[in-house]
Amino acid sequence: MAEIELNRETLSRLPDRIRRPGFDREAASGGIVHLGLGGFHRAHMARYTQEVMEARPDMLGWGIVGAGLLPADRRMADALQPQDGLYSLVERQDRDENVSIIGSILEVIFAGETSESLLDAIDRDSVRIVSLTVTEHGYCLNRSTKKLDPEHKQIVADLADPRRPHSAPALLVEAFRRRRDAERTPFTALSCDNIQHNGNVLRAAVLAFARLREERTGETGLHDWIEQNGLFPNTMVDRITPVTHPEDSAYLARAYGLRDNWPVFCERFTQWVIEDRFSDGRPAWEDVGAQFVDDVTPYEFMKLRLLNGSHLAIAALGRLAGYRYIDETLRNPVIARYMAALMDRETGPTLSPVPGIDLGDYKRTLIERFANEGIKDTVERVNTDAPLNVLVDPIRDRLQLPPPAGGSIDLLALGLAAWMRRIRGEDESGAAIEIRHPLADELRAKAIEGGPDPRPLLSIRGLFGELGENETLVASLSHWLSSLYDVGSLRTLDRAAAELGF
Repeated sequence: MAEIELNRETLSRLPDRIRRPGFDREAASGGIVHLGLGGFHRAHMARYTQEVMEARPDMLGWGIVGAGLLPADRRMADALQPQDGLYSLVERQDRDENVSIIGSILEVIFAGETSESLLDAIDRDSVRIVSLTVTEHGYCLNRSTKKLDPEHKQIVADLADPRRPHSAPALLVEAFRRRRDAERTPFTALSCDNIQHNGNVLRAAVLAFARLREERTGETGLHDWIEQNGLFPNTMVDRITPVTHPEDSAYLARAYGLRDNWPVFCERFTQWVIEDRFSDGRPAWEDVGAQFVDDVTPYEFMKLRLLNGSHLAIAALGRLAGYRYIDETLRNPVIARYMAALMDRETGPTLSPVPGIDLGDYKRTLIERFANEGIKDTVERVNTDAPLNVLVDPIRDRLQLPPPAGGSIDLLALGLAAWMRRIRGEDESGAAIEIRHPLADELRAKAIEGGPDPRPLLSIRGLFGELGENETLVASLSHWLSSLYDVGSLRTLDRAAAELGF
C-alpha cells in the first residue's frame, strides 16, 4: 500500500474509512491560542473544537493556534508544521477503533527559544481565549504551598526580562499587559491541566508573578487590572491518552496507508466540565458534549480522588510487579479488587454528591476503562505524570475528618508505599527504573537511605508537609514498605487482600 503523507493537499486522497475534517479550514480563523501542544490537548480540547466547528458554521472563528513552550517542543512543531497542523486521532475501545483527521489546529508555533511570535499571536483581535495544558510543573509552583515559587529558575529568569517571558505565568502576565495598554478586552485564561481548582491555581500564579514583576520593574496597576478583569474558569478534563510511540506511526502507515509524523491514540471515553465564566465569548462546546456548570469542584474532586488516585496507586504496584501497561495490571484480579476497595472504602467516602453522576457507575466504568486493551497506557507514563498529591491529599483528609470520610488509610498507604519503593530507582530484580521528577536525585537518595523505613522520604516537607510526623501514617507505611522490600509486590498484595479483606 502506497503511503500518503498527511497535509491539506492530500486530505481528498485518504481512504474512506478515515474521517476527514467536516468544515472549511480556509474559512476558519484562530480564536484560541493553546499553550502546551501535547497529546492530551490534541485528543481532548482540539477534538471538541473540531466537532463544534463542524456542527455550526458560526463557530469557525474558534480555531486553535497551538504553541510549545519548552525547547523539547521543537519536535512537535517539526512534526506538525509540514502537516499544516493536521494529525490523526485514533480512538479505541479494546479491539475496535475509529480514525479521524483533526483540523482544528490551524497554526503551530514553537516558542521554546523566544516567545515573541507567540505573544504576537495572542495579540490578534480574533483571539479571545488562551488555554493551557502545561502540566503542574509548568505553573512553577512551590510543591508544599501550591503557590508560585519566586525562587523557581524560570520565574527568576522571567523577572529579569519580563517582556520576553518563557514560563506560562510570566507569558500570560505579559500578554495581559499588552491587552491593558491597548485598552482591549482581556482574553479568558482557560486551564485544562489535571490540577484541583486549576483555574484558581493559574489565577493565583499569574497574580503573584504580576506583583513580583511590579516590585522588580516599578510598573504599577498591572496586578490590579488582571485581578479585576481577568477570568480563569476552573475545568475538569478526562480522557486517557498514552504517549505516542514510533510504532504507532508505523501502525497507521501499515493499516491505513497514512504517514503521520505524530498521531494521537486515546480511549473513546471523554469528559469535560467547565465553569461558564468567559470574558469575551466562547465556543458552544456544550453542543458536542462538554458540560458547563457554575462550580466544577465536585467533578474535579471526583476525578482526582477516584481516577487519578487509583491510577497512581495501581501504576506503582504494577511497575513493581513487572507489568508494563495499565490494562495488563488490571488483569491481575487482586489488583483489580484492590482498586475497587480503594475507591469504595477510602477515596470515595471523601467525596460529596456530584450532580448528575452515579458514583457507583463511575467507579465501575473506571475499572473498565483502565482494563481497555486497546489503550496501551504504560505504567511509567502514569507514574511520571500523576502528581503525588492524588494520594497524599486523601490521606490527609482521612486522617483529619471524622467518619465516614475519615478512618482507615491502609489502602492508600499501600499505594504510597509502592510509590516510595519505586522511587528508589530499581525494581525487585535490581533493574533500573528511570525516575523523572524535579526532585529525582533527592527522592532516590532518601529512598535508598530509608529502605523499608519511610521516614527519610516523609521528611521532604515540600511533598508531605506535616504528614511526615503523623504516627498513624508512619506505622501503616512502615508495614507495607517493609513487606514490599521483604517479599515483593505480588506477595504483599496477597497479604493485603487477606489482612484487609478485598
